[in-house]
Amino acid sequence: MSLAEARAALVAVGSLPDLEIDIAAAALQLARLDAPELDWRAGAEHLTALAREAVQAAAADRDADAGDVARRRAVLAEVIHGRFGYGGDGDTYDDLANANLLRVMDRRRGLPVALGILWLHAAEAAGWEAHGVDFPGHFLIALAGRGKVVVDVFAGGQAMEARELRATLKRFAGEQAELGPATLAPMDKRAVLLRLQNNIKVRRLRDGDLPGAVACTEDMLRIAPDAAPLWREAGLMHQRLDRIGAAIAALERFLELVPQGLQATRVRGLLEELRQRLN
Repeated sequence: MSLAEARAALVAVGSLPDLEIDIAAAALQLARLDAPELDWRAGAEHLTALAREAVQAAAADRDADAGDVARRRAVLAEVIHGRFGYGGDGDTYDDLANANLLRVMDRRRGLPVALGILWLHAAEAAGWEAHGVDFPGHFLIALAGRGKVVVDVFAGGQAMEARELRATLKRFAGEQAELGPATLAPMDKRAVLLRLQNNIKVRRLRDGDLPGAVACTEDMLRIAPDAAPLWREAGLMHQRLDRIGAAIAALERFLELVPQGLQATRVRGLLEELRQRLN
């Protein structure tokens, strides 16, 4: 029953406008599905405690509350990394636990995007504007107020100036890469959640866990039911698992969303082959 409740909660998220999504609560439900043996209610209580601390710290800092983004960054860094002891896991970076919010809260260690969700949760509780940054290879967040500051949540909430951003970009995207609008593009909440889950999907595929990868993809589709590429991926994974009916259903949904183009043509050909296998 608890897993059915979690899936229903994610379906509800999928029907919401992005601004109405409670990003930490949604990540908690994703973690609940991934690790049903853990106490998700204790995780919800922890998120409440984190939000409460952020509100109190914001109210106690007049400059931050008045819009000073440098102070806002400092306040949230003190709450999240100081009082609660969170940090990036550089030792076992590829551990699946780093992308499961329940395990991250238990270990106080995680991937940049998982820590970023805690930052976004705390900033929203404080009433401050913040969003994810779709930086290549390394998730960041941006805080706004009087100006804007980009924050590396994996590095304890360090402010990122242009020089640090450029060096980080070259480390992940190569020496020829240069900063531009695309490298600092804002992400909506749904995109942040998908980036979190993509870490799990990729690691499961790398480990040869195809059933786990397709389950993760289906969870992603609950919160993003119009994400056409994910329907195609799900269909191809179901095909590899010889789940022909599920593959057909997923690929048909892809065609509803993307009826034209080269990929649509290829998917139609694949669907014809799959339907013949059912006959």
